[in-house]
Amino acid sequence: MKDLTKDKTGQTVAEHIVEFLRHRGVKHVFGLCGHTNIAVLSALEKSEIDFVTVRHEQIASHAADAYARVTGKGSVVLSHLSPGLTNCATGVANAALDCIPMVVIAGDVPTHYYGKHPHQEVNLHADAQQYEIYRPFVKRAWRVDRADLMAEILEKAFHLAESGQPGPVLVNVPMDIFSQTILSTSFDRVRSNTKTLIKPSIDDKVAEEIVNKLAQAKQPIAYVGGGILLARASTELEEFIDYMDLPLAHSLMGKGAVSDDHPLVLGMSGFWGTSLVNEACLQADYVFALGTRFKEADCSSWYPNYTFNIPKSKLIHIDIEPQEIGRNYPTEVGIVADVKSSLKVLLRAAKRLYPGGFERREKRDQIAEFRADFKNKNREVAESNAFPMMPERILADLRKILPANAIITTDVGWNKNGVGQQFSILEPGSILTPGGFATMGFGPPAAIGAKLAAPDRVVLSLVGDGGFGQNPSMLATAVELNLHIIWLVMNNNAFGTIAGLQKAHYGTTYGTSFPGTAAVPKYGPKYSEIAKAYGAEGIKIKTASELLPALAKAIENGKPTVLDVPMINNPTPTTGHWNILDIYSPDKNVSHVST
Repeated sequence: MKDLTKDKTGQTVAEHIVEFLRHRGVKHVFGLCGHTNIAVLSALEKSEIDFVTVRHEQIASHAADAYARVTGKGSVVLSHLSPGLTNCATGVANAALDCIPMVVIAGDVPTHYYGKHPHQEVNLHADAQQYEIYRPFVKRAWRVDRADLMAEILEKAFHLAESGQPGPVLVNVPMDIFSQTILSTSFDRVRSNTKTLIKPSIDDKVAEEIVNKLAQAKQPIAYVGGGILLARASTELEEFIDYMDLPLAHSLMGKGAVSDDHPLVLGMSGFWGTSLVNEACLQADYVFALGTRFKEADCSSWYPNYTFNIPKSKLIHIDIEPQEIGRNYPTEVGIVADVKSSLKVLLRAAKRLYPGGFERREKRDQIAEFRADFKNKNREVAESNAFPMMPERILADLRKILPANAIITTDVGWNKNGVGQQFSILEPGSILTPGGFATMGFGPPAAIGAKLAAPDRVVLSLVGDGGFGQNPSMLATAVELNLHIIWLVMNNNAFGTIAGLQKAHYGTTYGTSFPGTAAVPKYGPKYSEIAKAYGAEGIKIKTASELLPALAKAIENGKPTVLDVPMINNPTPTTGHWNILDIYSPDKNVSHVST
């Protein structure tokens, strides 16, 4: 049999990879150069695929994460070996815990130098095992040992990343394999294969069982997570809850699954949830869960009498991943299926069994009354002229001026928790937030991926000063690509959420707040000046009244813009519970915050 890996009449593996990506519809590859991957970069230069070069690999993986969230397809990251791969790891792990499809292609040392201490090889415990670094958080990590297996592995990588419960995968390629020439035979074969796998649904009998249980329940609720958004099932979900008149609660990652102004949307549950949501979840006789993992923050550390009382409440759970069913709560009816197709079958069954639909006017009135009351109670801080600004005023001004379809990327701290609790998301999929890994530094580079995926939409990154300081060099990429992105820095001169926690339990903010010096005063560094140094616009807000016009200007100017907004570290109110409170202050009624 002819050895195709030695055929000099073909293209290099790197060139075949780029052609493979083009046929899959890939338009952007995110990454950073290194001596192991320049063969791929050289092939990309000759293609119509744009390489988004960054100054740090974590920026690449966060940007690719957001790009996949907006497009709904697996994104691609190109990494160098060892330090490039470890720099990239935080963003890849963040994607893994939020179930975001991503294919990481990484260069490695030449195969003939395994174990010899070549430049940058990781081999302290085993040779040729760089790819093992990613094993704890990717769906699969491949090491390509033969050039003729490249096509088969790439196809498997995309299918695995995008199917079932989505997530990132790693394809680790020694640099000499990138440069080998092979015929197109193996790539021609996979090109004719399907690019998208059909996902499992439910049958009519199961649908009828679920609909009947919900119809006969006295206080049923629907509870959804990020799986609804990953499945692009918002329309189907809204149609089903409208027909069944089901109140809808959601996890942090499920925010925006249905517009927050819908009359049946209760809001976010758990630690940073409101009393309305947590009480509705507690009182439900049936919880109909779709695409959710029931994670700690969403479930008040799973303590009874705060958010859920399951099994007192009965649980019906649909998820694409079998391991999620019954993981944290006993489940009466557990179904492994795609939530989008399942909701279509459920709606069809509901219309057949109950042609008149349902009406739960009392619950709609309760939601409307709570919203009005919450808004009135929040009015003073939302309209406050205090400076540094109240965080609620910042969110209120943002909601006034942002278009309904604007994409917001959050980070961690007040911006994530406050948005989840009290900022209306009006279009499904327009809020991108780091959930499971809760990675500080996600928001600013995520805005790059979001803008490349949706160039015609307003993109704003809402981020704390701690998060913005993680990787400010993402500004260089935004300026070079002329990406019209707004970064609003909620600057409380601290890692504010942790500072509040430390102050409440230990009476200090040592190591959690930024002291300031004569050279770098409080609310420094000067983020607006840093923006200008990179070639972006930079505006330092000096009074509360300046923010709204500054936002209007930033939306209209067509340039990457940083707004530095000094902010009071006012705690996000909570009604749920977090187990760490019991660890820090056992047997004491101590909150997570201190004003």
